[in-house]
Amino acid sequence: MKRDNLPWRPVQSATLRWSETGVPTSNAFDDVYYSADNGLEESCHVFLSGNDLPQRWQGFGSQHFCIAELGFGTGLNFLLTWQAWRAAPAPRPDLHFLSIEKHPLARADLARALAGWPTLAPLAERLLAAYPGLLPGQHRLLLEDGVRLDLWWEDAADTLADLAGQEQPLFDAWYLDGFAPARNDAMWSSQVIDAMAALSRPGASFSTFTAAGHVRRKLADAGFTVSKVPGYGRKRECLRGVFAAPLAQPAATSALRWDLGGCTRERPDSVLIVGGGLAGCTTAAALARRGIAVTLLEQGALASGGSGNGQGVIYTRLSRRHSTLVDFAVPGFQFASRFYQGMFRDGELLAPRDGELCGCFAQSDDTTEMAVLRDALVGLEELAQVLDQQQASALLGIDQPCAGYWFPGSGWLHPATLCRALTARDGIRVLEHCGQVTLHSDGTLWQAAAGGNALAQARVAIVATGPATKTMAPFNWLPLQAIRGQVTTLPATPASRGLRAVMCHDGYIAPARDGTHSIGASFNVHVSDPAPRADDNRDNVAKLAMALPAWQAALEALDPDALASRVSYRCTSADYLPVVGPAPDFDAFIRDFGALRRNARQAITEHGSFIPGLYLNTAHGSRGLASTPIAAELLASLLCGEPLPLRRELCRALSPARFIIRDLSRNRIPA
Repeated sequence: MKRDNLPWRPVQSATLRWSETGVPTSNAFDDVYYSADNGLEESCHVFLSGNDLPQRWQGFGSQHFCIAELGFGTGLNFLLTWQAWRAAPAPRPDLHFLSIEKHPLARADLARALAGWPTLAPLAERLLAAYPGLLPGQHRLLLEDGVRLDLWWEDAADTLADLAGQEQPLFDAWYLDGFAPARNDAMWSSQVIDAMAALSRPGASFSTFTAAGHVRRKLADAGFTVSKVPGYGRKRECLRGVFAAPLAQPAATSALRWDLGGCTRERPDSVLIVGGGLAGCTTAAALARRGIAVTLLEQGALASGGSGNGQGVIYTRLSRRHSTLVDFAVPGFQFASRFYQGMFRDGELLAPRDGELCGCFAQSDDTTEMAVLRDALVGLEELAQVLDQQQASALLGIDQPCAGYWFPGSGWLHPATLCRALTARDGIRVLEHCGQVTLHSDGTLWQAAAGGNALAQARVAIVATGPATKTMAPFNWLPLQAIRGQVTTLPATPASRGLRAVMCHDGYIAPARDGTHSIGASFNVHVSDPAPRADDNRDNVAKLAMALPAWQAALEALDPDALASRVSYRCTSADYLPVVGPAPDFDAFIRDFGALRRNARQAITEHGSFIPGLYLNTAHGSRGLASTPIAAELLASLLCGEPLPLRRELCRALSPARFIIRDLSRNRIPA
């Protein structure tokens, strides 16, 4: 599934034709998406009843029930399952639904298909609001507390192989809803069904509309008991069954497995988080959503470090080609945008007091790149669009001197208010002004202390302390860097009050909040002075004047010494990706993978050795508002034994252990 340097473009959508009664048919596979007689009743019969839902949710022995679906199609199966989950009496497990679709429906087609089911309209509306469109990759949708939908716009065989690479059973039920085997044989291959078995928990069920003999035999060979039962409507029979084979040990592969072994196999009931910035607070919220008790400890006040600026921008950068950085950043940005939309919708944030998803325009003078991306963004207009000078000026409300990219789901937030809102959930205890916090493990529990006083303890600890991470002994080897940034505060003027959205150039300016604008930020790599400097104010103002020539005279009249400003330190990693995942045991990694010094391609099939119960979430740089929500979901899923929200390649790219493996492979760590 590695795509580095391939052209970046939308996934290919399904092409449909519609019957007179409104039933969609796939042109590629010449098959209907659901029964023309009654698609709703067919789905209930085949998939919900076929997996004994919702009865199995009563007294279920796990905190979440995970369903995998092959073929998302119109989303009908998911919506019916969600509806049944809502109607099920408490207590019930969380519903985690992962669906794979190689050719998803365009949003307009999805809306048209779902319009025929009025009983599902409220849920369909929420699905459509969160739907990722044709953006390639993996997408996590948080639709309500207790309901997570993962959409993988990928080939089924590739996706299941990627998930099976985690070497952990994940699923309690399977909806096999690809097009008929005679029309889409790849969906029913032995490779797919064997991966299903590897990913099935004991007692996992499956159901499917087909009764084809070769499908039945493949399922039986993979370890499923298979029964023929009456089908729906004109279909005489369909299949259902249960995974009965003992869990097989996965065969060792030639690929390095250093990233495996760091997941907790038992969901923790309590977690300590050290660090009260965006990374720590989003992680606390993700865990609390899953019913895990969190104690969050902050040296000073919440969001008092790098997350403490008056206005922060939700921002990403596009590229004409795939790369690890782009494949993480762009879907992560979209997830963050939907996440904040939900907080505004639910009243956790109030616009414009706490921020506003007013959009963001990023100036660009790279006409070649824009020409390529203008075409690549067709079908992804909700993510981004290329605008000319006149279009940008009309949207922003101020004159623009050049073209650029419009991100309609972006905007600005007040990070301190956001952190307060994130940690206001039940189950989160916040301890502020703790001073320097230290962590110690007695082998079972992690204990947090400050000034010699014990503060809290839990089975799991997560360090989210930004640049201070390297001061903790287990992490002094991490290649982290603190980069000084100064934000300048400008008084709003009649002209600047016309700014209706965020504008990014070599810096940024957000619409006025309480009569002032935040602009910046400086980027001082080798400066450690924490005091504001007039020269940095002057540079911030000069960059804005260059980006907005119409404001140049007014900006040059300002006195840099008189402008308010704030200094903070971004934490970045050597490869500019965040550092998220289990904390490696450095010495054990050197011991187990040291042979990579001599041969970087040597097959070492050992799992990585990780410090039990210790995790990291740091190095989000200047894009923490865009990257921390999905990073928090990644950590929460790791801790709870859920399917991860990113493909394995991206999880490896974020893992703290990546730097050890990389440096060994380049012979940069002495023997």
